[in-house]
Amino acid sequence: MISISHEQNYVHVAVIGEFTVADFREFEENVVYEIRFRGHANLLFDLTEMISYTLDMAVEEVRFTREHKQDFGRVAVISDDQWVAWSAWLNQLLSDAEIELFSSVDAARDWLSQEGTDTKAPASI
Repeated sequence: MISISHEQNYVHVAVIGEFTVADFREFEENVVYEIRFRGHANLLFDLTEMISYTLDMAVEEVRFTREHKQDFGRVAVISDDQWVAWSAWLNQLLSDAEIELFSSVDAARDWLSQEGTDTKAPASI
């Protein structure tokens, strides 16, 4: 299951349980809207409640990331899972986005709100 909300500076995505390709397609629709409206998208991915993901979702994620390589500004990922960290690193190679890992929503929100300032980003996990 996925929960998506459009905040002032970012799209907040929370995954609960299994992350499926249907969930990812819902995410895609929301992000494409944000890109059209703002010219780019900042994302906050809360994956602390994600239990698993499907292989077709992972393939779709790589396709979407490559297709929108230059459409993302900052991507904050909240998770303590080493596979999620590895996936974030891989996405950094496929996208021009600035991707950081966090252990709390508050830290991720603070980092996203700093976009466009001269403040140095906090250290990632």
